[in-house]
Amino acid sequence: MSTMADGGLIDFAGAAPVTGSLEVAWNHGTRGRGDTAEVAAIQIHHYDEHTVVMRQAKAVNYEAPFFFLLFGNERALLLDTGATEDPQIFPLRATVDGLIDAWLERHPRDDYELVVAHTHGHGDHVAGDAQFEDRPRTTLVARELEAVEAFFGFDAANRPAETVSLDLGGRALEIFLSPGHHATAITCYDPWTAILFTGDTVLPGRLYAFDFPAFCASMDRMVAFAETHPVSHVLGCHVEMARRPGRDYPIGAVYQPDERAPEMTVAQLTAVRDAARAVAAKQGVHRFDDFVIYNEPGEKEMRRLIRRGERAARVAKVRAVLGF
Repeated sequence: MSTMADGGLIDFAGAAPVTGSLEVAWNHGTRGRGDTAEVAAIQIHHYDEHTVVMRQAKAVNYEAPFFFLLFGNERALLLDTGATEDPQIFPLRATVDGLIDAWLERHPRDDYELVVAHTHGHGDHVAGDAQFEDRPRTTLVARELEAVEAFFGFDAANRPAETVSLDLGGRALEIFLSPGHHATAITCYDPWTAILFTGDTVLPGRLYAFDFPAFCASMDRMVAFAETHPVSHVLGCHVEMARRPGRDYPIGAVYQPDERAPEMTVAQLTAVRDAARAVAAKQGVHRFDDFVIYNEPGEKEMRRLIRRGERAARVAKVRAVLGF
């Protein structure tokens, strides 16, 4: 447990929810020509003084996932570690250490801790874990379901219905399991910002629901939760939709010049729930204005997705050669 070296406790409960900002132009990649070395591997945006939203550059990995650093009085939470292990090209540990050092300069504490956890266990959300394995005063939550349940305190007999708390020191997050996309998927609600962090379950892009009954049940829980809590933003981990309704960028795209903002609304969250109910009996791909639902996609759907990505990549190479 950290102790206050100076400045005292921050009141994360009494002042909540705060008004932060997501007014930021996120790096959306390049066409592949010119020097991409000038693009930072990690883009950093402070939603408020105690909340950091980061995005991995498409120049490093096309997935370009978002990840989040939340500060409490006793510890910080890093939610997800990105899609790349190599710290030379993806210096997540150094970036997070710098952000924590800067925060501690303003809010001095001794023995400040870090928790590294994940929205779910897919590789593009856990690849950077190894960078934190030897970090002092750090708890690294493994990606397996048993480890997730043990750390957060989920009761296997009651999963996934229960909601548990993770207290960062006055900043108590509410967390519940939300399987469907992945068995270890969690939804994290932060009362300080009123942000609902939804991982890959809800985002402006392709919603891969590999277990569709579980996905529908998770959507019901998310909407019910949002109906009883103030929610400022629904914030997932990727952007794959363009601003034009119903259009998603091809898988593997490294340039998304007209991409949407990552944040969604409660109305859009409800729309995902309603759409999922409508297509529950229809396996396959279902396109909507703000998202695309993949209802237990099979080999045919995934091959079509990959072929589209390969065609787009060939076009991008031609554009780069021709200089436009």
